Amino acid sequence: MNTKHSYQLQLNNVQNRIVAACEQADRDENSVQLIGASKTKPANMIRDFFDLGLTNFGENYLNEAIEKQKQLADLNITWHYIGQIQSNKTKLIANHFDWVHGVDRLKTAQRLNDQNSTEKSLNILIQINLDNEASKAGIPLNEALSLSKHINKLPNISLRGFMALPKSRENFAEQKACLVKLKHLLDDINQDLDINLDTISAGMSNDLEAAICAGTTMVRVGSDLFGART
Repeated sequence: MNTKHSYQLQLNNVQNRIVAACEQADRDENSVQLIGASKTKPANMIRDFFDLGLTNFGENYLNEAIEKQKQLADLNITWHYIGQIQSNKTKLIANHFDWVHGVDRLKTAQRLNDQNSTEKSLNILIQINLDNEASKAGIPLNEALSLSKHINKLPNISLRGFMALPKSRENFAEQKACLVKLKHLLDDINQDLDINLDTISAGMSNDLEAAICAGTTMVRVGSDLFGART
């Protein structure tokens, strides 16, 4: 089996899982976007998956990502930054990515806003720490309204919704019960602020079905697409 064919099978498998989960949740399959979590994977692999129809890729490591972007500049890729955001990296992030998953401070949002020198608005997702884990970034649910209110006023970025990286759970019902909090949060803040947030980024290889049933609109899949991380 050649490499490109194996990539096609892996992509088909993940896409079929998404379709099946959407059917189970009575949702349109087009309401869920697949992001290939391609950190540590080479640019030529990303090119192969792009040729197969995957156009959204998420990167965690800034320097690695920028080098890949240079090598893949001829492709119309939508780039998502899903790594930790350091203050001295916000200018590069603002000008090299279409989406930023994981903003959890107003200062970070302000820097991304002020340093965005592109002609398009930068899409922002606020990271929620659903399990209040000290080892992970993100804000508690009860701080999301205030942060959303302030970020939504910034002119050069577009607040789109929320993302989360909850702790691993093996039970479907427990996975869904955790992730559905993001959908409730999105609905509540849309009503409270009279805005139209439309994006929830949650769900990975091990819990994408539960995430889709809970209302996610973006799933970030790495190992089931690209194989184990190197």
